[in-house]
Amino acid sequence: MAAPCAEDPSLERHFKGHRDAVTCVDFSINTKQLASGSMDSCLMVWHMKPQSRAYRFTGHKDAITCVNFSPSGHLLASGSRDKTVRIWVPNVKGESTAFRAHTATVRSVHFCSDGQSFVTASDDKTVKVWATHRQKFLFSLSQHINWVRCAKFSPDGRLIVSASDDKTVKLWDKSSRECVHSYCEHGGFVTYVDFHPSGTCIAAAGMDNTVKVWDVRTHRLLQHYHLHSAAVNGLSFHPSGNYLITASSDSTLKILDLMEGRLLYTLHGHQGPATTVAFSRTGEYFASGGSDEQPEVDFPGPPGRGRSVESVQSQPQEPVSVPQTLTSTLEHIVGQLDVLTQTVSILEQRLTLTEDKLKQCLENQQLIMQRATP
Repeated sequence: MAAPCAEDPSLERHFKGHRDAVTCVDFSINTKQLASGSMDSCLMVWHMKPQSRAYRFTGHKDAITCVNFSPSGHLLASGSRDKTVRIWVPNVKGESTAFRAHTATVRSVHFCSDGQSFVTASDDKTVKVWATHRQKFLFSLSQHINWVRCAKFSPDGRLIVSASDDKTVKLWDKSSRECVHSYCEHGGFVTYVDFHPSGTCIAAAGMDNTVKVWDVRTHRLLQHYHLHSAAVNGLSFHPSGNYLITASSDSTLKILDLMEGRLLYTLHGHQGPATTVAFSRTGEYFASGGSDEQPEVDFPGPPGRGRSVESVQSQPQEPVSVPQTLTSTLEHIVGQLDVLTQTVSILEQRLTLTEDKLKQCLENQQLIMQRATP
């Protein structure tokens, strides 16, 4: 089956304007706009037409971690380290409304297909669902025991999937608010998860350098990919459902052919970790962002068709060379932090077990005293 990705992807455009690492990207429904969030606390909306001016939106008080256009494209949601979600009208005025309920960094935001609600994930270990137009918090899903990095609605809006640093992916029923299943095959923190366009499968990316695909009906592991040499930070399904693109800290993007279960392309474009990637809603483009401070848009077309166009927002910065010793030291520190995080998580679990046992002991003691009383 032919699809745009079946031909060599070529770089179409660089967008330069962020002053720090790009953390997230998303396309509007008609592919006329591309949104990007950054550690610089700014949200930018880029017009895909060359020479078109970009909008820079300010309002968040800390790094932006996630962006998502509503299905209609009339609204844009963003989440931040400042613990808030903002819903923007992506026009010249850039008006926004803040949603507050999380008690820690908001890592993920995603609109339901009807646009009436959206779901968020946070370092406060919860997944929260909100009413878009009533601007109201609805309910929490609270079974994860560590930071929740990502949460997405299924295409039909009936299920929610979430990925966490507790090494699990959880599938939730939106109506009953119950956890339907927990997928525990990842060997490390799970960084990202999304539904296949058909709604029958999910794909998850992890710090263990792998991508896994499960069937949500049988909960069976369908595919397992270990192609990256570092953590996989993001992924995106092509609208056809035949391809999956991944972004990794090894600075590469990889396009996978899901029908044949094999690697199609490895793309080298970022100077540092590739932190995010997204296909456009039509599948014509995909965009990626990284710590080199600029989103890139690739067009999956024939070689030579690509062109590089620079936005007039700011001048590109020179790549900074990091000494190998410093890199090794930072990697060691990150490793130690991971160990500490896992240790804290284990201690929290043990504390919960101790509290439960203490409660049980007190209840037993009360029963004994009641029986002893004549």
